Amino acid sequence: MIHLDNLSKHYGKLAAVDSLNLEIPAGEIFGFLGPNGAGKTTTIKVMMGILRATSGRVLLGGFDVELEPQKAKAITGYVPDRPFIYEKLTGGEFLKFVGALHHVAPATLEERIADLLEQFELFAWKEELVESYSHGMKQRLILCAALIHEPRILIVDEPMVGIDPKGARQLKDLFLSLAKSGVTLFLSTHSVGVAEEICHRVGIIHKGKLIASGTMAELRRLARVDEGNLESAFLQLTGDNVEL
Repeated sequence: MIHLDNLSKHYGKLAAVDSLNLEIPAGEIFGFLGPNGAGKTTTIKVMMGILRATSGRVLLGGFDVELEPQKAKAITGYVPDRPFIYEKLTGGEFLKFVGALHHVAPATLEERIADLLEQFELFAWKEELVESYSHGMKQRLILCAALIHEPRILIVDEPMVGIDPKGARQLKDLFLSLAKSGVTLFLSTHSVGVAEEICHRVGIIHKGKLIASGTMAELRRLARVDEGNLESAFLQLTGDNVEL
């Protein structure tokens, strides 16, 4: 469902992403871990067509992001690390705007908006301006927008930022439910605990290179960590002086 083929992004002599290869099937939750500045967000921006790859390609559901961007984005939901919302719209108006961009049929769109706002506990705020929402509420609204067109792929950059413990639990349950329904999830996160709890596989990027990828057990074996959690393997593979 997600295929990265020898993907690279250079800024002059700096390789922000260096020959990245990944294959993520339908229904998998793939965690993307790395120290600050490792290339996680750059990778996602290239995947979404926001940045152009220096070389290589990205296929989303079989569609080349560079050659068929509209088809690739039509099946993909995206939650950036720093989302932008039109704060002078109400929550309902914002979702209607995003749904129209994705060509969701009007009758279907109204139902989707109601269902998502109810699911994310925002229905009572549907007619309120987004500028009155708390940070956590805005995060939940962005997730509603990413799911409005029922995407087959969901790409999320730092999903737990600004989310309280209850919201985090609900979000993890949502991700697991989406995966069971066949949605492919690509989660870039600083939270080793989140990755360990819900991800089927994890990739670790360091200085632009994918240095390890696999299940938790495979990563522990690769790091030669007999016991302990994913954090121990992460620190062993990247060096214990990195900042998460």
